[in-house]
Amino acid sequence: MSRRRIGFWYRLAAVIAKPPLVVLIKRDWRGMEHIPADGGFITAVNHNSHIDPFAYAHFQYNTGRVPRFLAKSGLFNKGFVGAMMRGTGQIPVYRETTDALSAFRAAIDAVERGECVAFYPEGTITRDPDQWPMTGKTGAARVALQTKCPVIPVAQWGANELLPPYAKKLHVLPRKTSHVLAGPPVDLSPFYDKEMSPDVLKEATEAIMAAVTVLLEDIRGEKAPATHYDPRQERIEQRRRTAEQARQAQAHAKAERERAAHEKAEQAKAGQEEEQGA
Repeated sequence: MSRRRIGFWYRLAAVIAKPPLVVLIKRDWRGMEHIPADGGFITAVNHNSHIDPFAYAHFQYNTGRVPRFLAKSGLFNKGFVGAMMRGTGQIPVYRETTDALSAFRAAIDAVERGECVAFYPEGTITRDPDQWPMTGKTGAARVALQTKCPVIPVAQWGANELLPPYAKKLHVLPRKTSHVLAGPPVDLSPFYDKEMSPDVLKEATEAIMAAVTVLLEDIRGEKAPATHYDPRQERIEQRRRTAEQARQAQAHAKAERERAAHEKAEQAKAGQEEEQGA
């Protein structure tokens, strides 16, 4: 989508959002040359703050290829915000409903029309303790393999320093820097001729998340953990720990009851012996 086709609503969003972004955060943007000049494509972006969609959208807007985000369906019914979401062509995601696949179909349609669709493969703000990307969901890989479009990995850092994950208060001073780095397309060609099975989608997703993580390592100047944080595995492990703690608590309570019963029996026996001795 060329800059002249950005449209009224996106331009209005830029007029509203860009001034506070320019005031609040400095910019360190790299890799714009990797954003395709034409044709449909996907960007896969890490997510570490409630305001990083604005910082990333600012970067993407300045390339002339505006993104269409996949966003919670509830946002589309919220007055002016909803009008902006609809007017800028964002894609509603209906979770756990019969319309859940509509976002997938809309993303494919947008790519095939030559647009950019931005995915946050993690599905939510990272819960990794050090804010590295988590394991990704397979939506981006599914659209990419279906359309064979370019997948541009994008890493960002800085918005999370202005508004940390799950925080509600801005940390305005000192002024933060929004680092955005786009990389070359992820090579998913080894998966094109394979059946789109869960294992293939998982492998393709891992390739996408690995590319995003490498870019974030570049920005942060440090190495990421060898494996991505998996919130599902963490929940399983938490349930295991909770069950183990409950088991230990029950065992301790049983041992205490047995100890108390034993002491009571010993006291009763001692009392009987005293009576017999008397």
